[in-house]
Amino acid sequence: MSDTIHIKNMVCPRCISAVSNILQELKISYRSIKLGEVELVSSLDVENKNGLSKALQNSGFSLIDDRKSQLIEQMKTLVVEKIHHSNDETDLKWADIVTGELHLDYKYLSSLFSSVESITFEQYIINQKIERVKELIVYDELTLSEIAFKLHYSSVAYLSNQFKKVTGMTPTQFKNRLDKNRKSLDEI
Repeated sequence: MSDTIHIKNMVCPRCISAVSNILQELKISYRSIKLGEVELVSSLDVENKNGLSKALQNSGFSLIDDRKSQLIEQMKTLVVEKIHHSNDETDLKWADIVTGELHLDYKYLSSLFSSVESITFEQYIINQKIERVKELIVYDELTLSEIAFKLHYSSVAYLSNQFKKVTGMTPTQFKNRLDKNRKSLDEI
């Protein structure tokens, strides 16, 4: 009988690799692994689950046991995947993406997210987009226009206004700073 476990703070391909290494070290067999989720070959007994939990915590991850926390982590994972790890050119609405993936009402999910995370789901998305903008500015490979297009902003002005509202500075001011203050994805 297979079992799916949910893991908090898996936000990048290196996280997948780190969790995979932990599972291999503990000799825990799995079918698949993706951001925030591992499909095990069989369910874990209490001893193995505790060992896994401890090993994950030592690497900055944690097991998620309750359903509401799992839903919130899945929502976060979707946002991170779409904003940071996807070259998807389609401009889908977040409500459609989340509803399509989690098969639950968007209003319920959004309300749940806000009640647990102390920010709205929409603000979380904006924060993730701004961190991606910062990353792309630091790379200095794209113009602000190209960044706005890539992240589905309607205009450079809209991106700039949102960037300033979140960071307190314009994208140009950020680019010219010596200290490019960025957050890791699991801190957003």
